[in-house]
Amino acid sequence: MIERARPPAGPRGGIGAAAEDVAAAHVEALGWVILARNVRVARTELDLVALEPGPLPTLVVVEVRSRSGSGFGSPAESVDRRKVARLYAALLELRRTRRAALACSIPAVAGWRVDLLTLRRDGSASSWRVESHLRGLSPP
Repeated sequence: MIERARPPAGPRGGIGAAAEDVAAAHVEALGWVILARNVRVARTELDLVALEPGPLPTLVVVEVRSRSGSGFGSPAESVDRRKVARLYAALLELRRTRRAALACSIPAVAGWRVDLLTLRRDGSASSWRVESHLRGLSPP
C-alpha cells in the first residue's frame, strides 16, 4: 500500500475506517494488491485503489459502503448514478495524471473498473461482514 490519508475525525470516521479495513482484507484475500487507500482526486475520495492480478491485470477502484442497521436503507442504495460518474471521472483522472506516488505501482493495465463493496455490522460493535461485492458498476 502506497498512500493512505487520515480517516475523518469523530465516530463516523472511525466506523468508516473499520469497515474499510475489513474491505481491504477481503480484496487482499482475493489475491488483489492494494495500491492506495483514501486517495483524493479533485473533490472525490477513492476508498481503495487495487490491482486485480491475472493474465491481464485490472486497476480497480473499490467504493466501500457500510451500514450498522437498516434504518437508512441498504449500503448499495446510497450509491447513485452521480456517485458512480464521479468515481469513473476520478479513476480516469488518476490514470491520466499517473500521480507520482502511484505511478510506479500502476502497470500498463489491460482494464479498469469501479466496484462496490457493501458491509453490514454483525451483532457486536466491531464485527463487520461483507454483504456483497458488485464488480464493474456501469458508468452512466
